[in-house]
Amino acid sequence: MSASKTSPLVMLHLGLGSFHRAHQAVYLQKLIDAGDTSWVLAGGNTRPDMADVIAALRAQGGAYTVETVTPAGARQYEKIVAIKTIVPYDAGLAGLIQIGADPATRIISFTVTEAGYYLDAKNHLDQSFAELMTDLVAARQGRAGSTIYAAIAAILRERVRRGGGPVTLLNCDNLRHNGERFRAGLLEFIDLAGDAALKQWVDANTTCPNAMVDRITPRPAPDVRERVRAATGWDDAVPVMGESFTQWVIEENFRNGRPAWEKVGVEMVASVAPYEEAKIRILNASHSCIAWAGTLAGYDFIHEGTRDARVRRFAYDYVTDDVIPCLQPSPIDLERYRDVVLDRFANAALRDTNQRVAMDGFSKIPGFIAPTVRERLAANASISSVAMLPALFLAFLHRWHRDQLTAAYQDQVMDPATAHAICEAADPVLAFCSDKMLWGGLAGDGRLVSAVRTATGRVDEFLR
Repeated sequence: MSASKTSPLVMLHLGLGSFHRAHQAVYLQKLIDAGDTSWVLAGGNTRPDMADVIAALRAQGGAYTVETVTPAGARQYEKIVAIKTIVPYDAGLAGLIQIGADPATRIISFTVTEAGYYLDAKNHLDQSFAELMTDLVAARQGRAGSTIYAAIAAILRERVRRGGGPVTLLNCDNLRHNGERFRAGLLEFIDLAGDAALKQWVDANTTCPNAMVDRITPRPAPDVRERVRAATGWDDAVPVMGESFTQWVIEENFRNGRPAWEKVGVEMVASVAPYEEAKIRILNASHSCIAWAGTLAGYDFIHEGTRDARVRRFAYDYVTDDVIPCLQPSPIDLERYRDVVLDRFANAALRDTNQRVAMDGFSKIPGFIAPTVRERLAANASISSVAMLPALFLAFLHRWHRDQLTAAYQDQVMDPATAHAICEAADPVLAFCSDKMLWGGLAGDGRLVSAVRTATGRVDEFLR
């Protein structure tokens, strides 16, 4: 499925954060190192953040170093030169639109985090978000915007105008059924923008494969740069680090070619569903569990909480008692996957912060945790272990409410007024469990309230 080596094709990526540079770009680098130079990367951001990183990457011609750290602390260094074009930010996204509209660009991929899709419990666009509505107004006027839907719509509108041809839109975020859900959101956005011709073109000329991505990539601390310089002799201004474990599972659903990723370890499959479900519920939810519990226990780093037997037990019991029964049968050895995940979290060399992993709880409760609660209740089964996770987050939220967190809490979809009101309620557990944004159809369910109330008592004991 590779293109001709004489005319490299382009994969444009939106969101040049640490994860993309330590994950998708590394896979393409492996192909390049194997002699397949038929594809290259281009990338930039749809928001004016990371200006220093973008400037440094441009100064280095897109090159940077990935430091890989094993659970035993062994380190390796790899120079990545797969990103050939770094696009500086501009409010009109002119640079990204120019590349995305080019016929040589056959894949547009993106990482915007789970909260960046603005989807409600029924997978429709949540029009209560001001940023989304601002971008809809811009789209009706033919302008770009910062949300993923507005950016992609602007790129595709210009692609149609130039006759750029079919393209694959590849989601690289931890969103269940991410390709399908993004596609639904994009089509709804275009429909609300009143562009029937573009919607028809997108229907006929794009695909949105579901995908699952996995690699822990902490925000690089300053000492990473020093280690890279000592190991390689290159003073790389923007290195990234990641654990040795890495995985990418993609649905075979591409519209106009793709790199030969299967040659470098990417799993190309007919259905991503069992892989993404295991990853979201076992890894992502457990990661948040450890971050919330670890923060409450006074730890700064994920490995510290994972090595605390009490915190590890919260995550272990959650997976063993409630998740694994929901996911059986599975092509994955779920018990082994659970143990590998917890061992990965215990990697002290990563120095992954609780602050990074604890963020976006108002997206993670409905996305990562509520499905297990819903399925266990539907089976008339206990939810005592999974209830510990929302109870830990509620205690974490109380710390935020009282301004007692040692690091800033970031949550793209949380309404601060609503969160403060939950904490100030006469019965915070009831208020929390009745929030429809968090729980959808489960909101106010007496079994949920009872289980989280009992779990809150266990959290209180944990903190004594």
